[in-house]
Amino acid sequence: QEQLVESGGGLVQPGGSLRLSCTVSISMHSLNAMGWYRQAPGKERELVASSISGDRTIYADSVKGRFTISIDDAKNTIALDMNSLKPEDTAVYRCAAAKSPTAWVTKEYDYWGQGTQVTVSS
Repeated sequence: QEQLVESGGGLVQPGGSLRLSCTVSISMHSLNAMGWYRQAPGKERELVASSISGDRTIYADSVKGRFTISIDDAKNTIALDMNSLKPEDTAVYRCAAAKSPTAWVTKEYDYWGQGTQVTVSS
């Protein structure tokens, strides 16, 4: 069984919103870096947002002010609220988690989700 499972992807019009959710099947207390990545066709995978040690957040410049990452310890979920979506946000979004708080820098995560497609188009 997958340790991280994403949901919430789909088709949305430009300017719309989506909430992605990543269900974590392992103890959240063992994870010090949790976040979301995305990869569009022809582009490298990029960091979208990351939560480090449960209190620090990192966002890609391209999504800053539009996306918000949140951790729900009670529900064991990592959510990504996406607002004011643009066509360039179209990508496969994957959640990731790591024991190391530096994973957002090294990109070496212990767990990866399978991904969920987000398509922003009219």
